[in-house]
Amino acid sequence: MKKNMPISEIMTKKVITLSTKDNLETAELLFKKNKIRHIPVVKNDTIIGMLSYTDLLRISFADAVYDDEEIDTVVYNMFTIEQVMVKNITCVSPNTTVKEVAEILTSKEFHALPVVDNNKLVGIVTTTDLIKYLLEQL
Repeated sequence: MKKNMPISEIMTKKVITLSTKDNLETAELLFKKNKIRHIPVVKNDTIIGMLSYTDLLRISFADAVYDDEEIDTVVYNMFTIEQVMVKNITCVSPNTTVKEVAEILTSKEFHALPVVDNNKLVGIVTTTDLIKYLLEQL
């Protein structure tokens, strides 16, 4: 295992994003269609927030056990992405090491980090990416 491997080696580079002009129903469709749990919210390639599937479940009062059921769109119409997304996000650079990212994720209560270079979103790394990397090393 490379000791100082940069996160850019394992991050997802083709990032699915949302804007504040999108609605929560669109977000749910993206989560389900792409089988993902985190979507950065951007404005002109600059990250301004992060929306997780858990955030949608939280506002819909739905239980995570019922992932396959439709969440009531009436609830979605009550909120905007900007109201639901997390705004104070932790970002890392492409040169941040895999070890440093693992340390951040194990010390925080979130499971994804946007990767930003010169204020531009260039990738996302999740706990799943880290686990896949570790499995490849075994």
